[in-house]
Amino acid sequence: MRSDSDLTARARIRDAALARFGADGVAGTSVRAVAADVGVSPGLVLHHFGSKEGLRQACDEHVIAAIRGGGGESSAALGEALQAATPIRRYLGRALLDGTAAASTLFAEIVERTEEWLAEGEREGWVRPSADPRARTVVYVSWLLAPLVLGDQVGRFLGGDTAETATAVRGARAGMEMLTDGLFADDRWLKAYSAIEDLT
Repeated sequence: MRSDSDLTARARIRDAALARFGADGVAGTSVRAVAADVGVSPGLVLHHFGSKEGLRQACDEHVIAAIRGGGGESSAALGEALQAATPIRRYLGRALLDGTAAASTLFAEIVERTEEWLAEGEREGWVRPSADPRARTVVYVSWLLAPLVLGDQVGRFLGGDTAETATAVRGARAGMEMLTDGLFADDRWLKAYSAIEDLT
């Protein structure tokens, strides 16, 4: 069994890797660089994770656990979750840009978890029903992740790094405003796309 100090070292290495992978990508990150960030030997990294791929898998598991955990309903709990999520946002953005198999798995997990969350919202009455719940979920997730993938472009107009909490919250609030109050004042565009769909 591992001691508490071993578990702490493991978590520190994983968090350093999360930051490195988010900044430089998995291909651009070495075990030696992660070890140097933590102040341990590369051998200790390999002792805990076996390989760089094992380290990446641990990062994926950490991100998935954070997604499954979600944020609490209170603004304080949500704020804490957002503050803690900056390295996770960076990691997700880089993984999606790199287009790895792991990124596809992460995206699928996010879609699945979000679809469950929206279905629960429908049952509880705080989410409107949809004619196509799967498409709604995929589009919603895509909107949420787009600022991370288009980080430089979006950040220029929002005035900051999209992985940082202040910028992420600014963009998310604008999105939530549109989703809650609506963007269009009438249904002309919905009717137009529905008509096109009926023809295909």
